[in-house]
Amino acid sequence: MLEEFKKFAMRGNVLDLAVGVIIGASFTGIVTSLVNDIIMPPIGLALGGVDFSNFFFVIKGDRAVDTLAAAKAAKAVTINYGLFVNAVINFAIVAFVLFLLIRQINKLTPKPAPAPETPEDVLLLRQIRDSLKARG
Repeated sequence: MLEEFKKFAMRGNVLDLAVGVIIGASFTGIVTSLVNDIIMPPIGLALGGVDFSNFFFVIKGDRAVDTLAAAKAAKAVTINYGLFVNAVINFAIVAFVLFLLIRQINKLTPKPAPAPETPEDVLLLRQIRDSLKARG
């Protein structure tokens, strides 16, 4: 299986890139759902039943609105810091998963062989050559 992975990794086609982009987009959708539907509700419940997506500040417009949807319907200008918190958590999860994936790939790829040490007689011959060049 490792040999098949090496062959796949060495191809480097545009098709491989396209597959990676499609899988990445799907993964982003999964992470967004994980954050919005699984992680944030318990955090909101722990904070008194607050929905993070409704954390916003009205800059211009009706300040009496209770939800972000109502503020958008009233065409109010808002700063949506709750949605920003959700986006930061999404990014942290994606970055952590990519870190784990890259770390595992680096463990699977073989390390290059160390360069052989130059024998001492070759080093001595190089010194002689360099001193002869310096003389003339």
